[in-house]
Amino acid sequence: MLSNYAFIGIFAIAAITFPMIPLLISAVIRPKRPTDIKQSTYECGLEAIGEIWVQFKVQYYLYALAFVVFDIETVFLYPWAVYFRASGLFALFEMFTFLAILTIGLVYAWRKGALEWF
Repeated sequence: MLSNYAFIGIFAIAAITFPMIPLLISAVIRPKRPTDIKQSTYECGLEAIGEIWVQFKVQYYLYALAFVVFDIETVFLYPWAVYFRASGLFALFEMFTFLAILTIGLVYAWRKGALEWF
């Protein structure tokens, strides 16, 4: 029984070691010539004005959140499409309800201006 856990331990050590080796090698051999321009803060195409931690555009977060929501929608649609023939008319109604709720959310976000870039 313990031999099974030994394999898990070996895989865990390998999973930690193999990614660390290239990181350590690159830390040793990379050129180290810091300048003021290289050390300055650069965030999403905008130069930082004022405090570094203050500047944050919420639009980037909203776009990422909308992407995640519709990406998860796709994850839910795929198994439904595979199982569609055996599921019947009720599953079709449920999927249209699901898509209607997501569409209402998208229209709401669009009208509130959450998807405006500038």
